[in-house]
Amino acid sequence: IARAMDYARIHSEPYLFNHAVRSWLFAVRLAQLQGVPHDAEVVAVGTLLHDLGLTTSHTGPKRFEIEGADAARAFARELSVGDRRAQLIWDSVALNSTPSIGLHKEPEVALCTAGIGVEFGFQYDSIPPNDMKAILAAFPRLEMKRRFTGAVCRIVETKPETTYDNFAGDFGERFIAGYKRPSTVDYLMNAPFEE
Repeated sequence: IARAMDYARIHSEPYLFNHAVRSWLFAVRLAQLQGVPHDAEVVAVGTLLHDLGLTTSHTGPKRFEIEGADAARAFARELSVGDRRAQLIWDSVALNSTPSIGLHKEPEVALCTAGIGVEFGFQYDSIPPNDMKAILAAFPRLEMKRRFTGAVCRIVETKPETTYDNFAGDFGERFIAGYKRPSTVDYLMNAPFEE
């Protein structure tokens, strides 16, 4: 966990690092409140490294969640956590922006997804007010809304083809002039089949 925390700190801007740590702490607190048994190290590594794909250190041609998931899995494998745990970490990162799937996966993936979701207001009221206050005091948001929006919009502008079927497209539609997602309906109707 300490190594993951250091890795996230080295590769993330302060606002993004604080976001990752808050997400982890929220996930841990939700697990405690809901009595969810889980692998604490997997949850920690998955949440702490979930936004590596938004950093300049881990950018590439794939959608940001996959770039981050690949980096997190490589980090986990270097620590010899085992294939199953490394895969759970990969799933936690890859599915972090798809809660409609992530919340229904293994407890570790679901907890990572839920903890990250608190940052967007989901289950916010599940965190006791004193806990919320302490977490925010220790790891302030540092203009999270504005800075996170900027990071996602940079991805929409530079790699729009990776943003059509994830939440990044929502940012594109709201903030990037001329951005338009292709429709799955258009793909189906234009597929090269005769019927």
